[in-house]
Amino acid sequence: MRYSSLLLLFLAAVIFNSCKKENNSPIVECQDDLSTLSSFLSEKNEQNILITNVEEINGVYHFTFENGETQQFANSCFERIDKNEAEWNYSIRLSNGDQLTVGTIGQLDISTIVNPEGHSPLVAQLNLTAKRKGKVFIKVIGKNGPFSDASHQFDDYATQHSVPVMGLYPEHNNQVEVSFTDANGNIRITENITIEVGSIPNLFPEITVDVRKEAAMEGHFVLVSNRRAYEGGDKPYIFDAFGDIRWFFNFQNHPELNSLGYDAGIERLKNGNFYFGNWSTSSIYEVDVYGKIVNRWAFPGYGFHHNVQEKADGNFLVTVNKWGSLHDNGNNAVEDVIIEIDRQTGNIVAEWDLKESLDEYRTAWVHVLSNEYVDWFHANAVIDDPSDNTIIVSGRHQGLVKLDYNNQVQWIMGPHFGWGQNRMGQDLNEYLLTPIDATGNAITDTDYLNGFDNHPDFEWNWYQHAPLILPNGNLMLFDNGDVRNFTYDERYSRAVEYKINKEEGTVQQIWQYGKERGVETFSSIVSDVDYLPNKNNILFSPGAYVNNQPDGFGAKVVELNFATKEVVFEAKIESDGIVLHRAEKVNLYPQ
Repeated sequence: MRYSSLLLLFLAAVIFNSCKKENNSPIVECQDDLSTLSSFLSEKNEQNILITNVEEINGVYHFTFENGETQQFANSCFERIDKNEAEWNYSIRLSNGDQLTVGTIGQLDISTIVNPEGHSPLVAQLNLTAKRKGKVFIKVIGKNGPFSDASHQFDDYATQHSVPVMGLYPEHNNQVEVSFTDANGNIRITENITIEVGSIPNLFPEITVDVRKEAAMEGHFVLVSNRRAYEGGDKPYIFDAFGDIRWFFNFQNHPELNSLGYDAGIERLKNGNFYFGNWSTSSIYEVDVYGKIVNRWAFPGYGFHHNVQEKADGNFLVTVNKWGSLHDNGNNAVEDVIIEIDRQTGNIVAEWDLKESLDEYRTAWVHVLSNEYVDWFHANAVIDDPSDNTIIVSGRHQGLVKLDYNNQVQWIMGPHFGWGQNRMGQDLNEYLLTPIDATGNAITDTDYLNGFDNHPDFEWNWYQHAPLILPNGNLMLFDNGDVRNFTYDERYSRAVEYKINKEEGTVQQIWQYGKERGVETFSSIVSDVDYLPNKNNILFSPGAYVNNQPDGFGAKVVELNFATKEVVFEAKIESDGIVLHRAEKVNLYPQ
């Protein structure tokens, strides 16, 4: 009996201590002064810290708040406590007759509209109303496990929200988790809804994923600037790591964009909206994820082609045709002018006429100057270099050139063969970058300099696209390799990194990928390369007539580790002609 009593006492002590740890706040005895209680609850209400539970245990009310805080009050403090779930509050009447309203978690009012603008069939607009301020978190449940989920935490902190639901599947009852969170993103309540999406037009090529190493990949969505000329213009799309289409624009019935031709493609602005140029209207457009035009910039006197690029300061660089611009031989010249458009005013604030700064008669790569129009340079990309306030222009028929804001050449990167003077009488040979080998010594053999042969440590860029500046300041580009070394003997394309020393006028090849794969990643035209900083990966995207045998021809999207060259993702896109001009790893949602 003695041992039983001791055991009971021990168990009682354990239970008491356990309860103390769980509810360690002191019990507030109200007596006649309720000001402390009133102030405490009012402060929580003003801070929008909601009550998650109120429970009476042995004459004590236990209040639990969403920030994890607990508080205990003697039941003598209250006359009554009523929960109003629909109104997201507790109505509390204190024992002295004072009335308080304190927030709690209640019900959400949710509605959805699929494709509200009529141009984005795999996006729904979700409207949500709550009685207290909070944020919205959305998750579309993927068909292929968590890596195919599409989720996003929105930043707006309010009672009413209108947000896009992205990553929906066609012909599918999409299961979507809608969570309402506190200011710090902690979930208050989750509701599961279904968004039904019907079939979509048969507009897109077959996509086969051959490599997918999820942990090593940077994200799982790829934006493709689809160039197939279907009825109603170009239609960009996003596919996931399993090859499923999860978003696209269809402007076929749009009054202004029904003949969309964006050439190099569509990209994301820093504000998260999409932007592109349009051949048929010669304007730049900013559109939201629903396909609604947010802004447009026209440039009378010029015609858009190829590329528009957002600068670091927000302005736009655009490759254009200037109407009435003539080659020195008297024929119309095309694709040889760059303009800068002020983002805020729409004014043209700078112009670079490449006929003035370069050699318009150089025909080393294009041997005939047309008698109708002269495409001697063929500008296919332009980027800015904020480090020295210059621009870098890619000319498919000439090479790469860096220019200042006075249209003065800073350097030219490409084979040395065939350069003469510009219209200003400057000898352009003085601006040609000299290649150096792996040990830093100049390569002087004229066969290497002129591009008739490859040095073991260095190869020139041929018919390149998509230049970009890496975080280390080096230049990367897609080296298409068409007519490499002025022959068709070797057919391969490369992603290649060059280190340029502007002061010394040298260029050194640092890294390359693609040569080892030969024709299976060779694309003579278009194509893209990008640097993915979060995983230190490279996205290598040959875009047309790529040998995807035994399945045919099309394009590839290859993600590889920059340091090891391990392929962590690879997809084949089966289609004829130009499949893509650009491909980007993206977040589905604006960031």
